[in-house]
Amino acid sequence: MTKPTFWPAPAKLNLFLYITGRRDNGYHELQTLFQFLDHGDTLAITPNASGKISLSPAIDGVSEHDNLIVKAAKALQQHTGCQHGAHIDVEKRLPMGGGLGGGSSDAATTLVALNHLWQTQLSQQTLAQLGLTLGADVPIFIYGQAAVAEGIGEVFTPVAPREKYYLVVKPDVSISTAAIFTHPQLQRNTPKRTVSALMAQKYENDCEKIARKQFPEVDKAVSWLLEYAPSRMTGTGACVFAEFDTAQDAQATLDTMPNWLTGFVARGLNRSPLLDALQQQTVGQ
Repeated sequence: MTKPTFWPAPAKLNLFLYITGRRDNGYHELQTLFQFLDHGDTLAITPNASGKISLSPAIDGVSEHDNLIVKAAKALQQHTGCQHGAHIDVEKRLPMGGGLGGGSSDAATTLVALNHLWQTQLSQQTLAQLGLTLGADVPIFIYGQAAVAEGIGEVFTPVAPREKYYLVVKPDVSISTAAIFTHPQLQRNTPKRTVSALMAQKYENDCEKIARKQFPEVDKAVSWLLEYAPSRMTGTGACVFAEFDTAQDAQATLDTMPNWLTGFVARGLNRSPLLDALQQQTVGQ
């Protein structure tokens, strides 16, 4: 019997996020800095010859048909004509609706892992194009390098921000991306800047003001964290993070966290652990 192989699906933070315009089709133009975390979901993948994709455990509130992991596997099958199947066990650590990219990361890991295990031999660029059909954040996880993303989030410039330690907290609320991006008061005209200018300035998130106004829990979380360290929201929320120079300082703040929040400490990574896992699997063959 084939043994499962284990693949990380790391979280991401948007260290900054600026909305610079809106296209006629409703998509937003943005400039954002992605960095990965050494914390995330884990997928145990067992390929088989059945042609079927099965998943366990079921994720509350998400039908298997709508699950991004299943959609990613089927998209790869359809694109390549592959007849293989797989069973995927998910160890879910990342909250839904948190702005950490959990679903997108799971989809990217599925594409990268099955492309290797099924030997479908798509290039990273083709996998990223396939990933974009599943979600705007999927390509960055396939790319696997810290980057400033522009356009609608599909144009990457690799960068190397400091790999700090972060305390990431989640208030008891989930925020849909659509709830923020469709809000009439969302700032959509931040001037575009060069990558070097963006990296040199204080990092901010254009979505944070709306999220704090609409969701008091987010406002409360940011206010609490700001007492300890520079803090802001990631993505469209609801997670908020504070940055520290040492793991000890981040942990000390976590230890004082009020019980209306959940959280974890993680290290920022400019190279995704998914790339390391793929390298190890390739070498191990």
